[in-house]
Amino acid sequence: MEGAWVHRILWLVVAVVFVVGLAIPDDPDVATGQECPPRDTRVLAPYAVTGYFVIPRADRCVTQRMVEAIHAIGGDTLITFGPRFNARPDPDFPECAVDGRPCAELPGKRVRQVYTYMTSEEFGPGMLRCPGIDRRFESGGRTFYRLTLAGSCADAEHDLVLATTDGDGLGTLVREASAYGMTVYPGLPAAPQREGKQWEPDHAHTGALNAFTARVLADYRQRFTGLAAFGGVYQSFELAMRARAERDPIIELYAAQHAVVAATLPGRKIVVSPYIDARRGRGFPPSQVAEGLADIAGTRAGQPMAVAVQDGRGTGKVPVHGPHEADARVAERLVPVVGDVRNAQGYHGPTSAYIETAAANVPDGVELWVNAEGFEPTPVAGECGRLDPLPHRGRTTKSRLDRQIMAAGAEVAKIISYKWEPFYTCQAGHDTPSLADDIAAGWQQPIIVNAYRKELNGRPGLLVEGYHLHGVTLRFDPQGAVAAQEWHGRERLESAWVPYEPPPGTWTSITATNATGHTSTNPYVMR
Repeated sequence: MEGAWVHRILWLVVAVVFVVGLAIPDDPDVATGQECPPRDTRVLAPYAVTGYFVIPRADRCVTQRMVEAIHAIGGDTLITFGPRFNARPDPDFPECAVDGRPCAELPGKRVRQVYTYMTSEEFGPGMLRCPGIDRRFESGGRTFYRLTLAGSCADAEHDLVLATTDGDGLGTLVREASAYGMTVYPGLPAAPQREGKQWEPDHAHTGALNAFTARVLADYRQRFTGLAAFGGVYQSFELAMRARAERDPIIELYAAQHAVVAATLPGRKIVVSPYIDARRGRGFPPSQVAEGLADIAGTRAGQPMAVAVQDGRGTGKVPVHGPHEADARVAERLVPVVGDVRNAQGYHGPTSAYIETAAANVPDGVELWVNAEGFEPTPVAGECGRLDPLPHRGRTTKSRLDRQIMAAGAEVAKIISYKWEPFYTCQAGHDTPSLADDIAAGWQQPIIVNAYRKELNGRPGLLVEGYHLHGVTLRFDPQGAVAAQEWHGRERLESAWVPYEPPPGTWTSITATNATGHTSTNPYVMR
């Protein structure tokens, strides 16, 4: 979404979600000469999802509105994708010239390979280390960089990177996030892909990729030191969290690029978001998750790592249901992906089975996150979503997102989501609320993620964990309702204890009504 529509949608999200009140004065050091409304740094509707993938934009006021909207519903983490480090001619890359010559020409030098890089950031002066070769210049209304990857400026042969940007979107994002106490993980430069096998990196260019990655990260270290929001980096090349071959090209890429992170940004966190695929015939069973997680963790080069497992519901690769619902028909929105079949016919298992296996096998130095996919596999008539680029995706609902949070369980350290625009901000009509609006309106609904038997002072009972459980009364179908006798809040989850013993060996649906009068049901929490 670009231009005036972006402005209208983001302003509408802010207007609907947030009430007018006391605001913190603007910080002139961050304003960069742009007059934007005063910041409102309150968290007004804290939801269980606390991180989002976002698109950097150079306009500070647009960025402020986006960051403020995410922060107001409890977001504290922003992740961006890294641009592609392109080893082949890019038809979308604009032509540029230096001193009347094409950018890729170096008088008196041989240019061996030219890479292109279309980004949303402006590099600092430290990127220009070879006078006469490394250049920053304007051409055709855009900013260009010509950078050599040679080991020495005096080398006779050079690999060049031609980078172009539409402004300093990433820098603006980091500065705004710092003002709201949030954390940003910029995407690492994405590796070139193999021709004909785009799911694999082209290792013929890994050396050049690593040299460029080191330059970019050194620039981040220089530009973002002192900005609290800069937390680390995101690994932009995707892989499945499954058992892999002994020499796997993506794992080899991770190991090589993460070693550069360790050398350039020691101590900074690396975020990886692998996918799971439960589809029979194309995917893999939950039993492969532990090995896949161990392989990913083995690439962290001593850095702290967060593995944010894509839960698979948005793409339709993994269903969200209870283990006792294996013989039920798949959800209607999953039919275009696997057909009108029973869950067990279409899938190896639900999201919860994969996350539980991962949670039981988290390696040292790794945090387990869940990336809840905030969209539907395909759109339906009259529904906003993403129609370009392919594949088309539809808008989901808060109630379905709540189910994904339930499926993530109690053992994950954080829940993030892909992605803020367009899936949380789009509207089917001017008066139709966005998904972000629905979250803001219903954030007080309790969400149960776990329940287990626990004695309290010698009395048998049940401990229930989740979100917004203060003053909760729990109804157990069909046994009746019990008010919680103890409530505890902790950093991420709350818990409530009730003097109730569920029938052994049965699945029990639990409905929670909290002190605000809001109600929700977890139909498959009890084992």
